[in-house]
Amino acid sequence: MIETNKTGATVQVSLASERAEAVGGVLIAFFAALMAISQLVNGEFEEEMMIAHNKQVSYSSWYQSKSIKESLKEGELDYLQALLMTGIVAEEKSSIITQKIADTKELIKKYNAEKTEILLGSSSIDKNDWVQDLDGEMGKIVGIKEWEVLAEKYDVATKKFDYGMLFFQISIVVGAVCIIIYDNPKLQKTFIILMILFGFIGSVFSIYGYTISP
Repeated sequence: MIETNKTGATVQVSLASERAEAVGGVLIAFFAALMAISQLVNGEFEEEMMIAHNKQVSYSSWYQSKSIKESLKEGELDYLQALLMTGIVAEEKSSIITQKIADTKELIKKYNAEKTEILLGSSSIDKNDWVQDLDGEMGKIVGIKEWEVLAEKYDVATKKFDYGMLFFQISIVVGAVCIIIYDNPKLQKTFIILMILFGFIGSVFSIYGYTISP
């Protein structure tokens, strides 16, 4: 009679262990799939982040070139005004200098407006203030500050995905341990709970990273 009880208990342990192994295997596959999806999305976000960083650097150089041109024209304006004030220029020639001064002021104003659009972006200024084209089209400038914000948002999102994938990996490792411990159903149950917990945390991080992405 005692042997029968022992045999029955052994069978129950075996069945419980098999169920735990089956559940653990399914959960491992599930969280591995979620991790693969997270890696795919994270890879795309990292690529977008690099594009945003490169655009920010490129537009910063563009902005600097406009600043240099503006500075040169400001120096030219100072020279022309000084030339006119000294009286060196003959009176009949002064109208030419005056016109040149007016043209130079317009160029300085134009460069300053272009700098503003390159810095802030076309969408951040009034349509009437659009002065800088991109491939022949007006209103298409994404400003330096806009690229900076995009890069920061993608950076934060990718970090959340990194945390998510870390917890997915921990969940899968815990699941593997759960399968290995086949002779202790209670301990297996504990590891299954831990696996679900870590997988849930990984899912939360991944979903949060996706929601805060641009």
